[in-house]
Amino acid sequence: MRRIKEAVSEIKRVARGDALLAAEGAVSFLERLSPALEHVDSSSGAIGTAVNNAIDALAPVIAKAPASPKVRDAWLERLYEAYEDDEIPYLERLGDHWGELCASKEVASAWAERLIELSRMAWSPDPTLRGFFKGTTNCLSALLAAERHEELLELLDLERHGMWHYRQYGVRALAAMGRRADAIRYAQSSGGLNDRPVAVARACEELLLSSGMADEAYRRYGLLANRASTYLAWFRAVCRQYPHKTPAEILGDLVAETPGEEGKWFAAAKSAGLFDEALALANRSPCSPQTLARAARDNMEEHPDFAIGAGLAALRWLAAGHGYEITGADVLDAFSYTMKAAERVGQGEETLQRVRGLVASDVPAAGFVARILGPRLGTP
Repeated sequence: MRRIKEAVSEIKRVARGDALLAAEGAVSFLERLSPALEHVDSSSGAIGTAVNNAIDALAPVIAKAPASPKVRDAWLERLYEAYEDDEIPYLERLGDHWGELCASKEVASAWAERLIELSRMAWSPDPTLRGFFKGTTNCLSALLAAERHEELLELLDLERHGMWHYRQYGVRALAAMGRRADAIRYAQSSGGLNDRPVAVARACEELLLSSGMADEAYRRYGLLANRASTYLAWFRAVCRQYPHKTPAEILGDLVAETPGEEGKWFAAAKSAGLFDEALALANRSPCSPQTLARAARDNMEEHPDFAIGAGLAALRWLAAGHGYEITGADVLDAFSYTMKAAERVGQGEETLQRVRGLVASDVPAAGFVARILGPRLGTP
């Protein structure tokens, strides 16, 4: 993976001074990539992701190079041969870039002609004819680049499963024809077994945003389309996409979108300075005690009342048995930060009583927390 990134960086650096040489390097690199990786364990999928990122980065380098028709034709032949020979497959993403790699409507149209009959046969209603054809995606991409939109849609009508991987080209074709409402309906009718709702939502969101319909895009697709790997990243992605919405409004909508997971939005609320909302969320459903304790530590001086609330919430969920690989140090940290914040605003004794109440409650791990904090609470 490191070598892949180094190669991409080198090619992009060369492209700043010699676009033609960089493109030749990109083609050579992609030709050799799958054979170089076919005996490497890629069960985690990480190498595949690195290859996909490399293809996404290098396709524009090849597409934008000022190559003669003869040179570009040779590049495309070499890439297609590598694409066909790739059995893992690592180079699947090349098919999605094929129209871009053609670099002109004329070349894209020629490739569409070359691939369309085999694509039709692959999707034939006759079971004795149909089967898998690796070049179908290349054909769709080429038809789109050649602006042969009606033919593209007619070809997609043959595909029986409604897979988003293919239907996305129909959405883009309809949008290019100015039929954006039809494009959204077409996207929503996708029904492939492994389709990702997020990908469909992103396409529909983009169509509405490009039409100046930001409020409708937010209402219908904004939350799902911007889903990310963490709740904080999800919140920030929606905020970036819809700057006219207030953070509080977006947070409320995301919380409503994920019932029962309110506590997971604590970090998002805190990052936006919505401290009251953050504490309310942290107490509505389980929240990571370590996250709450860090919030108490980081806000002891500037926002001591918030720090107290976060620390108490951390102790509450620790006593209830929540948290991952909890140790006595986690309990002591949460207690220490809470009490330092409390003493800063003259609420030490009151807060100590609240902690005693938490560890004395009849909840799963309260005994563990009580044993750790016993000497500090004045209890046996």
